[in-house]
Amino acid sequence: MKVKDILTKGWVVAFLALICCTLWGSAFPCIKIGYSLFHISSSDTGTQILFAGLRFTLAGVMAIFIGSITQKKVLVPTKKSIGRILGLCMFQTVIQYFFFYVGLAHTSGVKGSIIMGTNTLIAILAASLIYRQEELTSQKMIGCLIGFAGVVLANFSGSGIDFDFALNGEGFMLISAISYALSSIYLKKYSKYDNPVMLSGYQFCVGGLILMAIGGMMGGRLQEVSAPAVGMLLYLAFVSAAAYSIWGILLQYNPVSKVTIYGFTNPIIGVVLSAFMLHEGEQAFSLKNMIALALVAVGIYIVNLRYQKSKIQ
Repeated sequence: MKVKDILTKGWVVAFLALICCTLWGSAFPCIKIGYSLFHISSSDTGTQILFAGLRFTLAGVMAIFIGSITQKKVLVPTKKSIGRILGLCMFQTVIQYFFFYVGLAHTSGVKGSIIMGTNTLIAILAASLIYRQEELTSQKMIGCLIGFAGVVLANFSGSGIDFDFALNGEGFMLISAISYALSSIYLKKYSKYDNPVMLSGYQFCVGGLILMAIGGMMGGRLQEVSAPAVGMLLYLAFVSAAAYSIWGILLQYNPVSKVTIYGFTNPIIGVVLSAFMLHEGEQAFSLKNMIALALVAVGIYIVNLRYQKSKIQ
């Protein structure tokens, strides 16, 4: 059986996509733990960006190393690949995370999580309406809206959500979400010409170095370094290297909507894992979270039902 035949099977896509989303979901609490271990304050945006840059540079090295072993050759970009790597690193790493960290410092975590939850919807709309990579159907829109409702519910608190909008807060978070959505589209496009693991590795290296430079210019400094802190940094680097490489391989063989729809599980997994890892276990399986997860599951099912029907036909 060909690799393409395996990686387009619905259960394989679901299994690998959920592994990616679980890894990304674990990053939410692990970043907070990492800040604590490195003694990075919530207001120190420069050091947060420096931390992110170091994480992604390490992630790039890991991806290239692991990819070279599995491919049994050193992954080296061609001259034509350099432009694609630079474009990808700007959307996936530099723009996304710079605006994410600055924006998060000027808005609430709840509003930030909900805005970032729109990246899946944006990716599917852009892939269909702008880049014409697939058809936009009412079924996809219904599935996306139901899934997004789950994201909103998972982040909804008793105090409600205000509708204030600041460019350097909610605006920057929206720019970050759009940038992330576009990175999935370009990764699919570029995977026609280059190995997606190679693209992921080198874009992380370049983007990470740029973020480190930006963080340093903003006055960022890592002053408290310990073995547990380094261990957490290495885990976060592994999360990025493994998840984004697998995600890229899935996008290489599948429509954007079939893969990115699973992204709605990211914030919900993040909420549940944060509850456990940050010692709030009693909140993990609350009724609100279970309903939110059910809504996301229904949304994923509705979007993927189209692909199941097309295979039967």
